[in-house]
Amino acid sequence: MRIALMTAGSRGDVAPYTGLAHGLAQAGHELTVVTHAPFESLVARAGVGFVPLPVDPRAELESSRGHALHRSATGAGKLVRLVRMARELVGDMVPPLVRTARDSDLLLVSSSLAPLGYAIGGGMAVPSMGVYLQPLAPTREFCPSVVGTRSCGPLGNRLAGHAVNGVIDRIYADAVRHVVSAELGLPRRAARHFGSRARERARWPVQHGFSPLVVRRPADWRPGLAVSGYWWPYDPPDARLPRRVRDFLEAGAPPVFVGLGSATVPDAGRLSAELVRALRAAGLRGVIQRGWAGLHADGDDMLTVDEVPHALLFPRMAAVVHHAGAGTTAAGLRAGVPSVPVPVQFDAGFWAARLTALGVAPAAVPLRGLRADRLAAALVAAVRRQSYARRAADVAARLGKEDGVAPVLAEAERLGS
Repeated sequence: MRIALMTAGSRGDVAPYTGLAHGLAQAGHELTVVTHAPFESLVARAGVGFVPLPVDPRAELESSRGHALHRSATGAGKLVRLVRMARELVGDMVPPLVRTARDSDLLLVSSSLAPLGYAIGGGMAVPSMGVYLQPLAPTREFCPSVVGTRSCGPLGNRLAGHAVNGVIDRIYADAVRHVVSAELGLPRRAARHFGSRARERARWPVQHGFSPLVVRRPADWRPGLAVSGYWWPYDPPDARLPRRVRDFLEAGAPPVFVGLGSATVPDAGRLSAELVRALRAAGLRGVIQRGWAGLHADGDDMLTVDEVPHALLFPRMAAVVHHAGAGTTAAGLRAGVPSVPVPVQFDAGFWAARLTALGVAPAAVPLRGLRADRLAAALVAAVRRQSYARRAADVAARLGKEDGVAPVLAEAERLGS
């Protein structure tokens, strides 16, 4: 089959799909990943096709709108600001998505593009399925992952789930109407057949790229919603850590990784200094990943790096301090080392809570109001108490027995048959 995998967002919203795409290509299918132009090299390493989307997510996060999103203090407030930002951007992504779909036999669509991908597939009679990195379907068991960790009770959790999906539909409402009328030649009123409730009624299949060990499939999810296991970012067989990184690792005790991935911050210098103070107060060396936040550190006990394969770096760490994005959370679990989550926004609080519940992290230290003393205390606990290391190793061993690509492959071939 010719399969188009469509995703939008930050690097963490793209990297896991490189492993999924590579696995499906290895099974004999022709894969094309449709995502933002800055991620072309990331996709190309997986040996699959690439079609660029016009929006640069980093530029948007560094704009005045992105700074306002960061300043918002609540999950609901951030969601409102995200809706405003995204509604202005999604229209530009329609043409390449439609062009790619016309040449495809199957569409795999991330949660960030689900309303648009489902409408395009439905209007063209091209089969489609969701491939999500977060649980978004309403459930009584927990509140929507993108708005925090506080439970609203069984009924409230489910209502909140429907509300969040309604908000996501609003982001894409104008773009879906444009696709339906201008691109597909259908009456504009047909757009109502492609919303979240329509997808639920149609039992649109969705595979979720996380382990049931980390998030058990909710008992009240409808048929068609499956938890497949993690999709690991693709690293070429000859991938190696840079020489300067290897030299630093060999020069002393295992250090602690610190990175915020694609998160942006208003004052990188102040935050970097606070992070370094925490590491030194805990008596630990550090590998600081610059990331989109622009973190940096000086001194013989600190090393600043750019992008390096987490699968190669994390197993050599004493612990990983990260922003609790879905992908970095998974990488830490895979490496079998303790974590100290520093949640920033959206689903980060959800994953941070999962890490502490699993027993691989002592506590979450939210980025907002982060202080060196609090982070240092969490680091000492994560590194010195052997219970976290033992639990992390046990979880990693169990994850190593899972194959997240196989269920997606089986469902894709069923849909395409």
